[in-house]
Amino acid sequence: MILVTGGTGLVGSHLIYHLISKGEDVRAIKRSSSSTGLVEKVFSWYDKNGKNTYKKIKWVDGDLLNYNSLEMAMRGIDIVYHTAAVVSFNTSDREKLLKTNVEGTANIINAALETGIKKLCYVSSVAALGRASITEATTEETEWKDIPGLSSYSHSKHYAEMEVWRGIAEGLNAVIVNPTIILGPGKWEEGSVKMFQTVYNGLKFYTGGRNGYVDVDDLAKAMILLTEGDFSNEQFIINSENVWYQDLFTWMAEALKVKPPAIKAGPVLSALSWRALKILSFFTGKPPLITKETASTANRDFRYSNKKFTTATGMRFKPVKQTIKETARIFLKEQE
Repeated sequence: MILVTGGTGLVGSHLIYHLISKGEDVRAIKRSSSSTGLVEKVFSWYDKNGKNTYKKIKWVDGDLLNYNSLEMAMRGIDIVYHTAAVVSFNTSDREKLLKTNVEGTANIINAALETGIKKLCYVSSVAALGRASITEATTEETEWKDIPGLSSYSHSKHYAEMEVWRGIAEGLNAVIVNPTIILGPGKWEEGSVKMFQTVYNGLKFYTGGRNGYVDVDDLAKAMILLTEGDFSNEQFIINSENVWYQDLFTWMAEALKVKPPAIKAGPVLSALSWRALKILSFFTGKPPLITKETASTANRDFRYSNKKFTTATGMRFKPVKQTIKETARIFLKEQE
């Protein structure tokens, strides 16, 4: 039997769909207050009999910060996919990021060791890796350095990885995946998926930076491939392409049938934007769309190499433009 943490999130919901579609017996952890609405939607988006297929999931209540609930959930489990995490680039969320992502992962590792699971797949992030020079792409070997301006999210995922490596040293069989920015249909008001909603509502600015992107379905398939395959105690960057923000937003606008952003926002305008949005969020109570950390990275050139993964597995990724077209199609249908 397989256990998935974070089953109600973007990665977890798509991963569960692929596992169930393969005929796997899946148990998924959710908090008692969490909605499974996204998971039901994912199944309906890809499966005509999605409602019936969805019923095959065995849900259990649990919490990353409640060790006993995790140990109970792992009883009788062979494989664990740990996708649950807090993703935030707001400096005010540092304590929550460290507690959930680091302490929560430590609890997962300890429970996995205690119950003797056969293999664990941990979803980290390229934010946990080092930053390569301007002329190079980041690889799995790029050294992580605690440099000024590094996000709290980056810290939390790096330290969480250290917990996985600690588990490996204690006898755990595990693989780590480091996805770039994840694209695909999900909760349109949250995370990287929110970019579709933002562009659809009329995004006027783009930045001069570049970043890596991967389709959420490709990520799920890569995780299953690495977990079922003969890969142990390694980590892999999961990245389709490195794309300039201007191209990304233009492709989104075209797919969503709206005007693409036409004004380039340099470092100065970006700095003014995150400050203004921070003030606005104080009055609205909603998290700002742009933070100091995201504004800083939006004008930088980040590239990530997928060579290790593609060489080891032979898998090829869906082009980012195709992912955008497919996701935009679902987004527009949801607006009807």
